[in-house]
Amino acid sequence: MIRRGLGARSLRARITVLATVLVALVSLVLLWLAWQLVGDSVAAVPQMPPGTVVRVDGVDVEASTLAEHLREQARQRMLIAGAVAFCFVVAAAGILSWTFTSRVLLPLREITDTAHRLSVESLGERIGELSTRDELAELAHTFDEMLDRLQAAFEAQRHFVANASHELRTPLSVIRTELDVTLSDEQADETELRRMAAVVRDATERAEQLVGSLLLLARTDGAGLALTEHVDLAAVADSAWRAVRTEADKRGLRAEFETPSAVTTGDPALLERIAGNLLENAVRHNVDGGWIDVRTDSGPRSVRLCVRSSGPLIDPATVAELFEPFRRAGVARTARSGAGLGLSIVRAAVRAHGGSVTAEPVVGGGLAVTVTLPLAG
Repeated sequence: MIRRGLGARSLRARITVLATVLVALVSLVLLWLAWQLVGDSVAAVPQMPPGTVVRVDGVDVEASTLAEHLREQARQRMLIAGAVAFCFVVAAAGILSWTFTSRVLLPLREITDTAHRLSVESLGERIGELSTRDELAELAHTFDEMLDRLQAAFEAQRHFVANASHELRTPLSVIRTELDVTLSDEQADETELRRMAAVVRDATERAEQLVGSLLLLARTDGAGLALTEHVDLAAVADSAWRAVRTEADKRGLRAEFETPSAVTTGDPALLERIAGNLLENAVRHNVDGGWIDVRTDSGPRSVRLCVRSSGPLIDPATVAELFEPFRRAGVARTARSGAGLGLSIVRAAVRAHGGSVTAEPVVGGGLAVTVTLPLAG
């Protein structure tokens, strides 16, 4: 509190001193000009011939001596009056500067006090509207907008960490439980050990998949592109389909592709991850015997990749939540397959490429996701 007060008073004192010094300098210039003006005015008085004597109060005084005396007396009176006026003006400037600076800096003190009160637990503090409509009001508005973004980021981070902790705890708990149960069974045979090993392997694969997804999301979310080259979305979609085709065939899914060339510029690995996540979601969150429709097209300035698929009914109000981490078809952290990060990674990767992604439910059940990316230059 002392440091904050000293800082505020220091700024107030510096502004006061600066204003007072400026007023003093201007006053000195005006005083010097007045001195010169008086001297010039007295010198311009007509001079009497040399040797002329003038009687003043019964005393004979030479005219030139009298003129010099009057000139000096006028300058002295001007100097005294100017010095008194100078002192009053400088004092008034200092007092007024100190007083008005306090009022001018009041919004700045409000901003400072709000900043000092802020913490991770009190990010809801805001400066609000100020009585002024100047640069300080604009600064306060900008500061509030920054706090809004920080609060949203902290809340998203807390939510993400909580969900990630939950997701990682699940496979670790499975591994520990299986190990404890098997180790406590003195009669466990090779079959039981193999069953335990299979369960542990599945749990570790799930944990590995989740960690890999988290790392990929951290890499793409808000990051720039390390590599850019021309990439055809049609080829990317075809490659992604080959990776999930076996699983799709097992579930009897029908796939239709209408994928003319659609070339964009970006990171090939990230673009393949975008298509891969969309097709993986279309397969895993589909219904047995369902369908998948994949299309690409090019526009004047952009290219699009659209993946539509059948599936369970989705509430349109919850579609936006699908892009949040650990959301699966509007259900949080309940699915057995996947890490719940697929569409989150898609959104982050698309944003890194300067594009956009939208989703909408399909009539009768299912989801349609459209990715729009800049056309290759």
